[in-house]
Amino acid sequence: MAKVILGKKLGMTQIFTPDGKMLPVTVVEAGHGVVLQNKTVENDGYNAVQLGYGAVKDKRVTSPMKGHFDKAGVKPVKFIREVRLTGASEYTVGQEIGVDVFAEGDIVDVTGIAKGKGFAGVIKRWNFRRGPMAHGSKSHREPGSMGPRMSGGGGRVFKGKKLPGRMGGQKVTVQRLTVVRVDTERNLILIKGGIPGPKGNFMMIKTTVKPKK
Repeated sequence: MAKVILGKKLGMTQIFTPDGKMLPVTVVEAGHGVVLQNKTVENDGYNAVQLGYGAVKDKRVTSPMKGHFDKAGVKPVKFIREVRLTGASEYTVGQEIGVDVFAEGDIVDVTGIAKGKGFAGVIKRWNFRRGPMAHGSKSHREPGSMGPRMSGGGGRVFKGKKLPGRMGGQKVTVQRLTVVRVDTERNLILIKGGIPGPKGNFMMIKTTVKPKK
C-alpha cells in the first residue's frame, strides 16, 4: 500500500552518518494528521483519501467545512489534500497518521508550493542568452521577435511561448528523495536534499511512483 502524510517544512540542516559522511537534510514536521474522507469508486467514481493537518481556530472555519469536520469526528485542520490511492479503502475516517508510517531508507516524492520570485524577465525565468551589450545594440535583455507571421500563426502569439511573467509559486513535485531519519518523539522526518517551498510551507510526502528497478 502506498503511504502518504502531510507536514510542514521547518528548514534545512546537516547530519553525519556513522562513517562520518555529512548529509544535507530537510526537516519536516509531520504526524497528527487525520483522515477526513474516504472516496470509493462506488460513491465517487474513483478511489482517494482526503487528509488534513495543522490546527486552526474555530472562528476561521466556514460553516460548510465545520460540518465536514464534524461528520468525520475530528477537530478543524488548516491544510487539506486529497490523494488518489489504489488502497484508499485501508484508511478509515478519523484515523490519525503519524510519522512512523515511514522508515529510514524509504524513497518518497515530496509535493509543495515553490517559492514565489515575482515578475521576472526571460533571462532569469527561462535562461535566455542576452544580446550584445555594446551601444550599437538595441536588444540587450529583450525576449526577441514573436515570429507569428513567419510561422503562419495568423498574427497571434502561441500559447506556451516563453515570455516575461510571474516566476515560481507553482506546485512542484521532487521525486525519489530518501528518508534519512524518523523521529517519532518529536514528529519529525529528515529527508535528504532540498524540497519545494520556504520555511513553514505545507507539503505532502508519499511513496514514490518511480521505485528502483
